[in-house]
Amino acid sequence: MHIQVHSYYSLRYGTLSPEALVQRAAALGHEVMALTDINNTTGIPDFVKACNEHNVRPVGGMEFRRNNRLLYLAIARNREGMREINEFLSDHNISGRELPDRPPLFPNAWVIYPYGTVAPEALAGNELIGVALHEMTRFALHVPRAYRERFVLRLAVTFADAAGYELHRNLRAIGANTLITKLTPDDMAAESEQLLAPVEIKERCSAIPSLYHNTKRLLEGCAMEFDFKTLKNKKTFTGSRYDDRILLEKLALDGLAYRYSKADKEARERLMREMDIIDKLGFAAYFLITWDIIRYSMSRGFYHVGRGSGANSIVAYCLRITDVDPIELNLYFERFLNPKRSSPPDFDIDYSWHDRDEVQDYVFKRYGKKYTALLGAMSTFKGKSMYRELGKVYGLPKGEIDNLIKYPGDSSNKITLGIHKLAGRLAGFPNIRSIHAGGILVSEEPLTYYTALDMPPKGFPTTQWDMYVAEEIGYEKLDILSQRGIGHIKDAAEIVLANRGEKIDVYNIRMFKEDLKVQQQMKEGETNGCFYIESPAMRGLLKKLRCDNYLTLVAASSIIRPGVARSGMMKEYIRRYQDPEGFSYIHPVMKEHLSETFGVMVYQEDVLKICHHFAGLDLADADVLRRAMSGKARGKKEFYCIVDKFFNNCKQLGYPEEITKEVWRQIASFAGYTFSKAHSASYAVESFQSLWLKVHYPLEFMTAVINNFGGFYPAWVYFNEARRKGAEVVLPCVNNGDYLTAINGVTISIGFVHVQNLERNIAKKIVNERINGGKYLSLEDFIQRVKPGQEQLTLLIRVGALRFTGKSKAQLLWECCLLTGKRQPDNNLLFNVEARRFVLPELLYTPLEDAYDELELIGFPVTMSWFDLIETKFRGDICAKQMVSHNGEEVRMMGQLVTQKYVRTVKEEIMQFGTFIDVTGEFFDTVHFPVSLRCYPFRGNGVYLLRGKIVTEFGFPSLEVDKMAKMPLQEDPRNA
Repeated sequence: MHIQVHSYYSLRYGTLSPEALVQRAAALGHEVMALTDINNTTGIPDFVKACNEHNVRPVGGMEFRRNNRLLYLAIARNREGMREINEFLSDHNISGRELPDRPPLFPNAWVIYPYGTVAPEALAGNELIGVALHEMTRFALHVPRAYRERFVLRLAVTFADAAGYELHRNLRAIGANTLITKLTPDDMAAESEQLLAPVEIKERCSAIPSLYHNTKRLLEGCAMEFDFKTLKNKKTFTGSRYDDRILLEKLALDGLAYRYSKADKEARERLMREMDIIDKLGFAAYFLITWDIIRYSMSRGFYHVGRGSGANSIVAYCLRITDVDPIELNLYFERFLNPKRSSPPDFDIDYSWHDRDEVQDYVFKRYGKKYTALLGAMSTFKGKSMYRELGKVYGLPKGEIDNLIKYPGDSSNKITLGIHKLAGRLAGFPNIRSIHAGGILVSEEPLTYYTALDMPPKGFPTTQWDMYVAEEIGYEKLDILSQRGIGHIKDAAEIVLANRGEKIDVYNIRMFKEDLKVQQQMKEGETNGCFYIESPAMRGLLKKLRCDNYLTLVAASSIIRPGVARSGMMKEYIRRYQDPEGFSYIHPVMKEHLSETFGVMVYQEDVLKICHHFAGLDLADADVLRRAMSGKARGKKEFYCIVDKFFNNCKQLGYPEEITKEVWRQIASFAGYTFSKAHSASYAVESFQSLWLKVHYPLEFMTAVINNFGGFYPAWVYFNEARRKGAEVVLPCVNNGDYLTAINGVTISIGFVHVQNLERNIAKKIVNERINGGKYLSLEDFIQRVKPGQEQLTLLIRVGALRFTGKSKAQLLWECCLLTGKRQPDNNLLFNVEARRFVLPELLYTPLEDAYDELELIGFPVTMSWFDLIETKFRGDICAKQMVSHNGEEVRMMGQLVTQKYVRTVKEEIMQFGTFIDVTGEFFDTVHFPVSLRCYPFRGNGVYLLRGKIVTEFGFPSLEVDKMAKMPLQEDPRNA
C-alpha cells in the first residue's frame, strides 16, 4: 500500500537500500510495494530483484521534485509506463529544461499530485491526487464524494525508525551543505515516513475506506516486468544473426591472412572454434560493433590499443581490435568467453586523450542516442571525505575535523563519538552519481526501458546505474578509454615525419620485438618516458629480470602490481626466473599448470586455473571468485559460499591444511591486483612501441612525451632525458617557439604552455600572429601586433622569450614600461621624448638571475642545472653508473630528487624509497628505513647529499641511506 517509497538512491535523502526496504515490507506482510526514488530510477533493478526473492510484487515509478519541492509521483502500470517515465525525466535532463508543474499525458502510467496542488475537476484520465495520513481530516471535510474516486493514499517511506530519521537529517544537512541546526521542516521528510503494516494502514483508513480501496486497486493494476536473463545489447549488426555470423567469419578470415597466413592450420582451427562459441552465445554483433568502431577510428588515423580479456581472442586479433597474438602467448580464450562464464565479456579499447571523444561521438551517431549511453558510476560515502562531510554538518573547525579523520574512534566528546557512529552507518551509502571511466552501452531496445538518463558535463547521455547493475541485467559494455601513452606514440610518429621526413608503422610489433637495440635498452632499464615501464619499480624489475624479450615483459607487467609484491611472490618469481632449477613446486598441480611462470600465480588466468584444477571449482565459480577479489562483483554472500567450497573441496581432496592455506594466501593476496595475461600482453605491446621509438628517435619521442603531460614523472625529468640523449633544450621564443614544445633538428624549444601564469589566449595569439604575419621585428612590433599587456609582457621578457631582440632583460623591461604606457586617442603608442633620451646605465648581471627566473616561471632551471645552483662544488664520491662496482661500500652520493614513495613496515612504521638524478643525468634509487627517516626526512625538491651503503638485489643496486641533507642554493642575486 506504500506508493511513495525512497531508497538510499534518493541521494542524501533516503536511508534504506532497496533490499532492506523489501525485507522489511515482506516481514510486515506486504504483498506489493512501489519504489519511487527522487528524480531517478537507479534502484529499480535491485528493487525488482529483491522483490522476486521475497515474494513481494514490485511496482516501479519516480518522485519528481524541483528545488526540493514535490511536484508529483509517477507510477508505471507496465513496462511501457516505466519507459514513459524514464523518457520524460531523460528529456529534461538532456535538454536542461526545468520539470513542468504538470507532466504530459502518460498512456501507461499514473500521475499522482500532492493534495491541494491540483483541483480534482482539472485532472486528466491518468491523474490522481495523493492524500497523506495527516491530511485525511481535511480531505474528509472538504472533498465531495463525487470526486473521491480520484484520490489515493500517499504513504511515504524514507527510514525505518528514529535512528533512521537521525541519519536522514544528517544526509539532508550534507546535501544542503549547511549546519544540521539550520535545517527547516521543508528540508526534511516527516518523522512519520516509516513502513507501516497493511493491517495498520487499513485501520487508519477505516473512517475513509475509499482511500484504502482506491490505492489497493491502483497497485493491483500495475505490473513490473524486468528480465535479468537475456542479453540487452544490440542483438544484430546486419539485421540477422545468420548474416552476422557470415560477416564476422569473412572478416576474421580476411584478418587471418593479414596476421598469419591462409595456410596456418593451427590459427584457422582456433579461429573456427572461437567462432562457434561466439555464435552460440550470441556475441557476433558485439564483435562486429567493436570492429566497426575500430574501422572508423583507423580511417581517421586514430591509434588504438585493444586490451583486457578480449585480447585472449584470435577473432579479435584478426579483426585488428587487439594487437596481441593469442597463439604466441598461449592465451586462455575461456578467460574471455566460455559457456559457463557468469558475466558477459567486454572489450577495452584505449585511444589517445585527443581522439577518444570523437570516437564516442561516432558511436552515439552511428547507433542513435535512444540506444546508446555512457555507463554511469556511483561514488559512495567512505573514508576521510565522509568524516569531513559530517564534521562540517556539526560546525567543527578544520583542526578538529583533521583529528577526527586521524583518530576516528575518539570518544572524548559526544559530538565526535556521534559522528563516528553515524559514519559507521553511512559508510557505503550512494553519494553522487558520476560516469564510468569509458563504458558505453549499445542497446537493442531504447535504454529508457531500463533507466532514466543523466546529462553530465561530459555531454553524452549517461545511465543512472553502474556497471554492476548493467552486468546483472544483461548488458556487456564497450570500454572506450583514453590514455596518454597512446597519445605520445601517435605524436612521436607525427613528429618524426615532420622533423626527419620518415614515415613509421607503429603497428609493426614483430619488428620491434626482434630489434636488438630495443632488447638491450629494456634489459638496462633505459625506459624513461615509455608507457608502463618507466616507474622506478618497473625499471628496477626489468634490470633484476634482465628482461630482453616480449614474454618476460608480459609477466613483468603483471607481477609489478601491488598484491604480488606484497605477498612476497614477486621476489620469489625473480629468484625462480634467475634459477629455474633451484626451487620446488608446492604441489604437482602448480607444476602442471603454472610451469610457464615457475609455479607463481602471475595472471588472473592463473587464479582460474588453480581454483579449477587444484580446488575443483567449476569455471563459473572460479570466475565469480576472481571477479569478487578484483572488486568487479557485488555482494559478499555468493563470494563467501565459494570460499567455503574452495576449502571444503581441498579437504575432500586430501590436501594438507598448510598447503591449502598457502595456496589460498597467494590467491587472496594478489588476485585483486593482477592483470589478465591478455591485459599484460596489450600493455607490453604498447611498451615495445614506446621503447622502439625512444631507441631510434629519442628526441622526437621525448618531445611527444612532454606534450602529452601524462608520464610518471614531472616535465623537467623528460627535458633532462632529452638533453641526456643529445638535445639542445632552449627557452620559449616568440619567433621560434610554439604553444606546445617543438623540435627542429636537435633543438627542443620549450612550449609557452610551460610558462606559469602566461594566459593561454596570449600564448596562442603569439604563435598565430607569427604564422599569419611573419616573424616579429622588434619589441615594439611584438607589442603592436599581440597587445599582451604589461604583466604578460613582463613574464615573456623574464623567461627570455624576446631574446631575439639582442637586448638584455633590463633593457627590455625598461622599454616595456615606455611602450605600454598611456595611448593617444588614435591608439598610437605614446613615446615620452625625455624618457627615450634617457640612457639606461649598465647593470650588474649574472647567469644566476636567469636561472632563478626560469625556476620561478617554468619550474626548473634551463640555462644551467640544479647542481650549478647549489653552493657546494662537491658532486659525490661516485655516480650512478659506478654503484654496482662499489657494492657493500659506504659512499656519499649527490642527487637531485625526482620522486619518493612510502610504504608501511610490519610494525606500521613508515619507510621510503627515493629516486634521484646524479650530475650526469643518470637515475639512481635509494632506500630510507624508519630510523634514518626520523632523523633525516625528505625536505622537498632539490639536490641532496646522501650517505649510505650500496646494496644489490638480483644485480640491481640501490643506496641504503643512513644520513642525508638537502643542499642550500646560492643566494638569489635578484634579492641582493
